[in-house]
Amino acid sequence: MEITISVRHGSLSDAARAKMEAKIAKLGKFFDQLATAEVIVDLEPRENPVLDIKLSTVRKNSFVVREQAGELMASLDASMDKLEQQIKKFKEKLQDRRPE
Repeated sequence: MEITISVRHGSLSDAARAKMEAKIAKLGKFFDQLATAEVIVDLEPRENPVLDIKLSTVRKNSFVVREQAGELMASLDASMDKLEQQIKKFKEKLQDRRPE
């Protein structure tokens, strides 16, 4: 999976980028057809950074999450939970469509 991280109104440390990439890469264990992940971090509100994540699959389906919390890593954790739920729900729909 190709992961792109971009930052608005500031910069992230290499350690923070590596941690974000590692957490996002773990989503591959839920759904193996993930192609790209675009992460946009907006640091303009310093006390509440905004995190946008968009996952795209091989078949051009997408999962989008926007999270704003007190810390960047807290918003990352919350968005990971939301993405896991979206992926699991999508996989259930795929399994329900298959003929038995």
